[in-house]
Amino acid sequence: MTRAETKERNRSALLTAAFEVVSRDGYRARLDEIAERAGLTTGAVYSLFGSKAGLVVALVTEHLRPHYEEIARAVPAGPDLLDAVDAFARYYRRGCDAPDARAALSLQITLLDMAVHDAGLAARLAESIDAQEGALIELFTGRTYQGRALTSDRSRRLVTGLRALFVGLTQGVVLGLAREADEQFFADAARALAVGAALAGDGTNP
Repeated sequence: MTRAETKERNRSALLTAAFEVVSRDGYRARLDEIAERAGLTTGAVYSLFGSKAGLVVALVTEHLRPHYEEIARAVPAGPDLLDAVDAFARYYRRGCDAPDARAALSLQITLLDMAVHDAGLAARLAESIDAQEGALIELFTGRTYQGRALTSDRSRRLVTGLRALFVGLTQGVVLGLAREADEQFFADAARALAVGAALAGDGTNP
């Protein structure tokens, strides 16, 4: 095995172990336990990620990357904004029924807890998520509603609104608090946001 292959194997093992420990312990997660689960030392964590915060940020990035790649495949290539948002909403709702939906929600809540206790980590997590959401902004920018193309500023506002909408609805569905929120419910709510974003200003004024 080459040095690069060994490095990637160790990185993957640490991320897997971090997912297990962080999901359970949140900000109390210990690097020594993560390293032990991965069959490595804490020195490997610092060598590969720089710090505990660096490991957590990498964990979030690895967790979100396939999610955004799947969204890009799920959304149709045509120019219609509402068709794109509808497909995005239905994709998100199907995720609520996935076998790992509760584990994903647990990780989300845990990360929020960690961010509350560590302002530096919160800033790095926000930066990582913003970078990932840039792909969504590009996905909607230029799509049209009633002949009007969505600008980058409007697309950013739309993505912010959709994130808040879907995070809240997903928590409700997974916890059994929003049983009526089926795919059509998600799609209708998302389309309403999209219409507002398309008809609003460019985001330069409140």
